[in-house]
Amino acid sequence: MKSFSLWCDFIERGFLENEFEKHIKSGHFNGATSNPAIFANALKSDAYTKDILSLKASKMQAKEIYENLACADIKKAANLLKSEYKNGNGYISLEIDPFLAQDVGASIDEGRRLYKMINMPNVMIKVPASKEGYEIMSELSKDDISVNATLIFSKEQAIECAKAFQTGRKGKEGKEWHGVISVFVSRFDRAVDANLSDLKAKLGIANALLCYEAIEALGVDEIRTLFASSGVKAGSIGSDGKPLEADYYVKALKLPHSINTAPLETIQAHLLNKEDSALIEPNAVLFSDAKKTIEEISSHGIDLDALSLRLMDEGMEAFKKSFEEMLRAL
Repeated sequence: MKSFSLWCDFIERGFLENEFEKHIKSGHFNGATSNPAIFANALKSDAYTKDILSLKASKMQAKEIYENLACADIKKAANLLKSEYKNGNGYISLEIDPFLAQDVGASIDEGRRLYKMINMPNVMIKVPASKEGYEIMSELSKDDISVNATLIFSKEQAIECAKAFQTGRKGKEGKEWHGVISVFVSRFDRAVDANLSDLKAKLGIANALLCYEAIEALGVDEIRTLFASSGVKAGSIGSDGKPLEADYYVKALKLPHSINTAPLETIQAHLLNKEDSALIEPNAVLFSDAKKTIEEISSHGIDLDALSLRLMDEGMEAFKKSFEEMLRAL
């Protein structure tokens, strides 16, 4: 059975210099991800103050300063992850400027430039799963640049991402490349749970399972589902009325040939939780139950298609806001 992977959804210079390698050597995670919100918070750390002042003194603009700092962190993480760089693991991802999301040409150019700037094979360029994004993913994949398709909330998006990857990789078989399709999970539950009783914390998992099923049906080893937004917010309640365990979404989606990228505290909670640590076997009953859950939730007046579109829009706006605030601070 193909393996399940844990990646760390966190990057910050102090963490990279002091703890990151220890976690890798201990087998706690074997890949990592980043996003504009993560970097916006990271760059507030004192670890960057000296470099920011030096780069400002050299007359660099805010975005140049960000790219200089972010690419240095991503390169360091990629170097530390080299020992895990096999079977689709050992990657670290960096997102294209979210304000370029609707500009196909500019996004492709930026993806290529950032990849070249970092100059490490185990880097994924992260691209939002929009209409424009599919073309961007395809072109970067054609250039042998591994891609993390992000902000996936529907099975239709997942399938379009996979098609974009396959189009880009046509005739390129045998060359090192991997793509991940990042399906967001807990945001569904935070959006609808207030209107549900016995179905709390169920929608995100059911939707993610159906996305996974569609991706796996393609049978492409180089394309994996990555479950994102898998941390549990304080105060989250399950269908039994009890607080959710910190690794609730990791355990529920521990499927072969998949990845879960989670905050460090979620990973640590999962490593401490010795129960339910086995892989979940994908079978017809699992996916049939997921469909039934979605049908039952839909009967409460929740339009999943409309919700998916809304969450995608909110995700893009959140990334733009974080990116803008970070640049303003620089």
